[in-house]
Amino acid sequence: MKEVTIIARNEVGSLAAVAEALGGVGVNIEAISAYGRDGDAIFRVITNDYTTAAKSASKIPGVKNVQEAEVIIFKLINRPGELGKITRKLANRGVNLESLYIVSRKPDFTEIAIRPEAVHFSLAKEVLGIK
Repeated sequence: MKEVTIIARNEVGSLAAVAEALGGVGVNIEAISAYGRDGDAIFRVITNDYTTAAKSASKIPGVKNVQEAEVIIFKLINRPGELGKITRKLANRGVNLESLYIVSRKPDFTEIAIRPEAVHFSLAKEVLGIK
């Protein structure tokens, strides 16, 4: 699965413009993280069609950069401390994370999207027990 990172000017309506552009081309947002940093708005989006999402986002006025990167979708048991256990395992093996956020939450598990630095992608999968 891939994450599309959209970097735009941090101004009123930036998120609305991204959401409208993706919806306008039939792209469903499955998970999103949005925050501001140093005058930029950073949107990390998981969609049903990352190629169309990236193409559409690159045409939005105010968008400075659009990137695609692989993410790992991982299920955690839904109880306190589980995220700490997983991220400690990754840290102990030297895996640096670009992003991590919740994709879905159920009564017994939570799915998270993990984006390790590209050089650590295979190692992260190994640490998490993913083939």
